[in-house]
Amino acid sequence: MQTPRGRRRAAGPAATPRAVEAIQAAEAPRPRDLHRDARRRRGPFRQITEFASASGIGQKAGIALAATGLVLTVTVPVTSPVMATDASGTGAVAASSVTPQPAISAEAGAQIDFSRSAVVTQADPDGKLKQLLSAQSAGSVSRAASAGTLGAPLATMATASPFGYRVSPITGGTGDFHRGQDYVAQCGTSVMAAATGTVTFVGWHQYGGGNRVVVDHGNGLETTYNHLSSFNVTEGQTVSRGDVIALSGTTGASTGCHLHFEVQVNGEVVDPTGWL
Repeated sequence: MQTPRGRRRAAGPAATPRAVEAIQAAEAPRPRDLHRDARRRRGPFRQITEFASASGIGQKAGIALAATGLVLTVTVPVTSPVMATDASGTGAVAASSVTPQPAISAEAGAQIDFSRSAVVTQADPDGKLKQLLSAQSAGSVSRAASAGTLGAPLATMATASPFGYRVSPITGGTGDFHRGQDYVAQCGTSVMAAATGTVTFVGWHQYGGGNRVVVDHGNGLETTYNHLSSFNVTEGQTVSRGDVIALSGTTGASTGCHLHFEVQVNGEVVDPTGWL
């Protein structure tokens, strides 16, 4: 309605200010959350794991927890002893009691003799060689399989003349077939057995080898050591890999101190580098 002074009178009661409504809403009592205190006591980690278990996303929740840096604790059930059924079939007994273990004893002064050559493993070169030769003839062993099965006959290996055809250092003629590998060695240098075996020859080689030692490694494999100045072994003696069997020299058809080393497979010479 319009008043004489030009002011307009409200037809109804004035509206409550919105600020007052907000205050009244905040002061109004809220319904009590019965599970609020329980959630506070459980902590954030337990709440997350319970949510993951309820929603069936345990694996994804585990990844999320790991990403946030939380530590997951896994409880592994303790396994019980293995049980077996007794003779009557009615009861269960511990498996350890079914087959009693025999007692092992030794005298106080007993000595243990450990033979390294008797141990056969893939990591041991003698073991690898023994396995190769026990499964097949030396002539059937491939170059890839034979590589590294023989040890170096000298502490320092420097080739002086390779295996195969060459110019003869004695006659100077071409087409000379060199039956082994020549290695540089001053006279008197220790010559070692390339592998475990039995000495089958010690003496003079009339076809140019001079003082010569032959070691049989079994199943068609032999090694020979030539131009030696002296011997440390006798025929029939068993030697191990790395044993000093002779000293290098320049006997026989030789132009200077060195070691002529041969590898024979079923009586035929082969390139020693395929076995070293």
